[in-house]
Amino acid sequence: MELGLIHIYCGDGKGKTTAAMGLGMRAVGRQKKVLLTQFLKDNETGELNSIDKLGNDFEVFKGAPVKKFFKFMSEKEQIDTKREHEERFSKVTKKAVEENFDLLILDEVIASTNLDLIPLSEVINFLENKPKGLEVVLTGRNPNEKLVELADYVSEIKAVKHPYEKGIGSRIGIEK
Repeated sequence: MELGLIHIYCGDGKGKTTAAMGLGMRAVGRQKKVLLTQFLKDNETGELNSIDKLGNDFEVFKGAPVKKFFKFMSEKEQIDTKREHEERFSKVTKKAVEENFDLLILDEVIASTNLDLIPLSEVINFLENKPKGLEVVLTGRNPNEKLVELADYVSEIKAVKHPYEKGIGSRIGIEK
């Protein structure tokens, strides 16, 4: 890509990952190479099932599945998750650069920096030094102001109403 910009999809509303995936699908539809990794997720989502059907131009860099919220993990699980997330961030960004991907989606990387699973300084360093043509998407709640300053697009998705408030849990094909 001639000019790669930085996107943030943030906020407390449903749709941050969906927006990132939609951009990825658009890019693949225009013969762009997309690389995605999801932090703090379990690798069992409808989006990943759909991506498998798109072919080799939309690649998923899977990590160790995260089956529970960070705050409910044991100390050992938290340490293991931090190690895995740091290593994967390093590997996925290196892969994006070395293999000339057009778009890199770092789903829930903002949450990972907020929980100190990935050092914010490493994410900032990558964004400041990324190849000129690499488009990068970051998702998650409450982005650090430094990330907002570096971004070219910042879209906040605001929850106005959600079925969870009525006790309705995640549904296959809609929320997961």
